[in-house]
Amino acid sequence: MKLNDLVIPDTAACRGALEVAARYHTPSLLNHSVRAYLWAAAYARTHGIAFDAELLYVSAMLHDLGLTAEFDSHTVPFEEAGGHVAWAFCAGAGWSPERRQRALEVIVRHMWDEVPVEDDPEGHLLELSTGMDISGRRTEEIPPGLREEVLARHPRLDIAKEFAACVTEQGERKPSSLAGGFVRSGIAERVARNPLDA
Repeated sequence: MKLNDLVIPDTAACRGALEVAARYHTPSLLNHSVRAYLWAAAYARTHGIAFDAELLYVSAMLHDLGLTAEFDSHTVPFEEAGGHVAWAFCAGAGWSPERRQRALEVIVRHMWDEVPVEDDPEGHLLELSTGMDISGRRTEEIPPGLREEVLARHPRLDIAKEFAACVTEQGERKPSSLAGGFVRSGIAERVARNPLDA
């Protein structure tokens, strides 16, 4: 499997979401967001999972906005803050209220331990792909040729160090959040051992 085999949607909403991600993310977080979509699309292709490419792409680009200084919330977990930003973005893109809610749900659920594919294929794919990219879970399922091509085009840069610092800070400020639980369960160590950095 090669990068050209994957469905990469090109709609106004997708272009806008990429522009927002590029404006507010560091290069490391931007590349992570792009890789999250690509790992998800590759997994879906390999496993025959039908998904809404535009919804997944927009959600992938915006899923970590709650980690940025501009959109960080001191009252809700970062994935919920990012979900609300996505809802507002999608309203501006002309999406229906139901579709806006789906973007919010996909982003919130990317922090879950598991999202059932039959209930939410896009949430399932984003939860899986962000886990691959951040903690190295199930990276052996990424086709080797695609892995090399994606990492060359969208390198990891400082994502391990940067994400570990972001999630640790979120967990310390919001100990009851999922980020807080991740910190207590040793997310920083898992991030440091990600095979994608080998």
